[in-house]
Amino acid sequence: MNQRFCIFLCVLNYAALANSCESLTALALPDATITQAASVPAAADLPAYCKVAATLRPSEDSDIKIEVWMPASGWNGKFQAVGNGGWAGSISYPAMSQALRRGFATASTDTGHTGTGGKFALGHPEKLLDFGYRAVHEMTVKAKQIVTAFYGNGPKFSYWNGCSTGGRQALMEAQRFPGDYDGIIAGAPANFRTHLVISSLWRAHAVLKDPASYIPKEKYPLIHKAALESCDRIDHLQDGLIDDPTRCFFDPKTLLCKEGDAPDCLTAAQVEAVRKVYAPARNPRTGKEIFPGLEPGSELLWAATVGGPEPYATAVDHFKYVVFQDPNWDWRTFNFDSHVALTDKTDPGINATDPNLTRFLGRGGKLLMYHGWSDPLIAPLNSVNYYQSVVEHMGPAKTGDFIRLFMAPGVGHCRGGEGPDEFDMVSAIEQWVENGKAPDRILASRITNGVTERTRPLCPYPQVARYKGTGSPADAASFECRLP
Repeated sequence: MNQRFCIFLCVLNYAALANSCESLTALALPDATITQAASVPAAADLPAYCKVAATLRPSEDSDIKIEVWMPASGWNGKFQAVGNGGWAGSISYPAMSQALRRGFATASTDTGHTGTGGKFALGHPEKLLDFGYRAVHEMTVKAKQIVTAFYGNGPKFSYWNGCSTGGRQALMEAQRFPGDYDGIIAGAPANFRTHLVISSLWRAHAVLKDPASYIPKEKYPLIHKAALESCDRIDHLQDGLIDDPTRCFFDPKTLLCKEGDAPDCLTAAQVEAVRKVYAPARNPRTGKEIFPGLEPGSELLWAATVGGPEPYATAVDHFKYVVFQDPNWDWRTFNFDSHVALTDKTDPGINATDPNLTRFLGRGGKLLMYHGWSDPLIAPLNSVNYYQSVVEHMGPAKTGDFIRLFMAPGVGHCRGGEGPDEFDMVSAIEQWVENGKAPDRILASRITNGVTERTRPLCPYPQVARYKGTGSPADAASFECRLP
């Protein structure tokens, strides 16, 4: 009898919660219209939740779509918003699903347009502002109001979790809207976007502009093998990873063909192209660095950026639709002197490079950054440069209290690559924000077909993981974090 009564009460409670979900269509929000509020039953991989969709219009030309998902039961009392990639243009459903499974109320936005390209920006400066920073902030404010209306109280803690464009959005939130989130995860941030897109053209000019310089994909393993042979043992452990590529001085000239072109060597033009891929993009007149180059160890992933026949489309679109506002603009005409200043001048608020995080620190915020050393799209040193700019601006003592950077050997863009690319940044930021436990190492795993091949600690920069000399090199317990 008691069991039946309990079941009856649980059904009533769920029905009440479901009704309260549907009733959210009547919730009045400034500059916003709720277009859907529906209870979604549990599926094989997701718990039951309340789904709310809304359109935000902070300007006359804005058309920002957002979704907010809230667990029907078992809410952990927290909010986790998730970021986008590339030009955004869609709701990040996979990331929302991960957050929901962990008990978070979660939200995502398309940043005000649909589609993966930058064409939307042509003639629409307000939409570009939405993409730059406004959509994420407006989504955050409205999502918290929706969460409060549904549960009767707001989240105890709010977190941002994003990589690439989502990493840029993360740093933008910390810089512009420090009150939005208690903890922020910024992975491989595209925060210096105007110079990042220039670096894509730098590599395209080096490899794709002249057919003689083109590097066939079949030669990537050749270059990668030579880089490993040159630098794998810098950390005194031969494990197929370059632990700290900044200490690697691999010269691709060692692969120079002796007689003509061949599959097992590089022509003189290809050697020079590889050097430019590794090298920072520079102003040819002043020699000033524009953006860092890719690191040795990233070669197997180069197809994404120099595989051809055209450059990385996300970068080209920035020049077509934002800088030159000409859909027929030819990337081969880019000038690495005069056009750099023009690109910076036309930034409408997309760069997130401000090192002054005083307001974020003042409200107790925590910032957790990470980047893969083998990232082929966003040079890893970009994250190091931003981190160091914060340290220099705010001082080592202050920065140690609220910002940490973790560099991941062998890991590609956000994940992938040959290194251990599975790690739980969410738990780390939760422990830091809620319990004051700053992460001094984060466990990373390399998992293939469900089997864990090896684990390795990620260490707070500038520390690196060093083998203790005993134990299995495939076990994180055999490593310690220490200064190089």
